[in-house]
Amino acid sequence: MLLSGFDIVVIVLVVFVILVLFAGIKTVPQGYRYTIERFGRYTRTLEPGLNLITPFIERVGARMNVMEQVLNVPTQEVITKDNASVSADAVSFYQVLNAAQAAYQVSNLENAILNLTMTNIRSVMGSMDLDELLSNRDAINDRLLRVVDEAVQPWGIKVTRVEIKDIQPPRDLVDAMARQMKAEREKRAQVLEAEGSRNAQILRAEGAKQSAILQAEGQREAAFRNAEARERLAEAEAKATKMVSEAIAAGDVQAINYFVAQKYTEALASIGSAPNSKIVMMPMEASSILGSLGGIGAIAREVFGEGNNPPPPPRAVPARSTPSVGPAPANPFNPNPER
Repeated sequence: MLLSGFDIVVIVLVVFVILVLFAGIKTVPQGYRYTIERFGRYTRTLEPGLNLITPFIERVGARMNVMEQVLNVPTQEVITKDNASVSADAVSFYQVLNAAQAAYQVSNLENAILNLTMTNIRSVMGSMDLDELLSNRDAINDRLLRVVDEAVQPWGIKVTRVEIKDIQPPRDLVDAMARQMKAEREKRAQVLEAEGSRNAQILRAEGAKQSAILQAEGQREAAFRNAEARERLAEAEAKATKMVSEAIAAGDVQAINYFVAQKYTEALASIGSAPNSKIVMMPMEASSILGSLGGIGAIAREVFGEGNNPPPPPRAVPARSTPSVGPAPANPFNPNPER
């Protein structure tokens, strides 16, 4: 079957229309933005979905990924403020907010962000001492984020995070830091031990002070009580003496005997209970003691009313005026006297 010229024209027109339709329909996936250029000039940005352009007049300029992306910063040498050399690497997160600016304001976007981040890492870390650098990573991250994000704003880029992954000082510097840390911990241990010893001594001194105060108060109270007891004893003695004096003044002879016998027996008890006395030398005869005891018995009988007649006076035994060298007189209370 031979095709006429009209049929060929129709077929060509149909194919051309199909090609035009395919050239004018653009499908943009989610997470991307397409820039459209008309005769090489940017006109608009296509959003995700089905879009139509003018075939052969407009074309897609750049396909920009607007999702958040990760950029690894390679390890680099940094010299700190105190002339210590350290190695540091980082990671950066960024996102394209304006596809047209990111496509036409900078060439090779990732390389530009990488070099900008590396430069600011050296600048920020180089302005800090080593100790500050190792202990303030959060401050370093904040400064880097602020500086880099401000620098990439004209490109339509938002830097969301800049993190320092690792900081590696030289090995000898690490050893020196370890020794320093050990010495610092030993110093703190000695300080704590000294403070504990001081506190213990203070507490012991406070305890001794309180003990001395309480002991002094106890001694003062005991002295006060002893003085009060002696005062009452003296009052009782004075009262007894007054009563005996009144009895003597009234003509009661037995009161004199009672008073003398009491003092006599107290003196004998004191002599016999002395701790350094093993042998007691009696300066009077034993019959004198019997006479005193007899006087005491007479007083007792008179007081308790065991007889109306007064008891006969005790037999007086003459005392020796001059002690003899011979054997001592016999003691009626001890059948075996000691010499």
